[in-house]
Amino acid sequence: MSLPLTSADLVGVDLAAADRDDATRRLIDLLAAAGRVTDADGFHADVRAREAQMATGMPGGVGLPHARSEHVTAPSLAVGKLREPVDWGAPDGPARLVFLIAAPAGGDADHLQILAALARRLVHESFRQSLLDAPDAATVAEIVQREVVPS
Repeated sequence: MSLPLTSADLVGVDLAAADRDDATRRLIDLLAAAGRVTDADGFHADVRAREAQMATGMPGGVGLPHARSEHVTAPSLAVGKLREPVDWGAPDGPARLVFLIAAPAGGDADHLQILAALARRLVHESFRQSLLDAPDAATVAEIVQREVVPS
């Protein structure tokens, strides 16, 4: 049986983060605690290397860090609602929502499918607002599973 892309234990609500690297690390810690990342430091290095190539901030207050890594055991999506916005390199300002896509090293197709499906939903303000308004991690996970995961 495959794991769902995301779940309540992969969602951080009211996350306090000093900067994008800190926010990323907090989401990686959720993935590691859930057993989806075998080496948090190794995966963090992979995400940082990807971010160094190009900032992954998107319009609408979104950060979209992502990486394929040998330290990832299953395609996963960690979601963070930040207490205070953090600069993610988007032209329209800092991010309040962060989506960390973690894909296994050989998971090119998974990684791109997740990224494309998420990007298609994130252009809609109603989707972003529904996540910001969600009262808890379980609701955020349910919205993402329903709206992003191909059925």
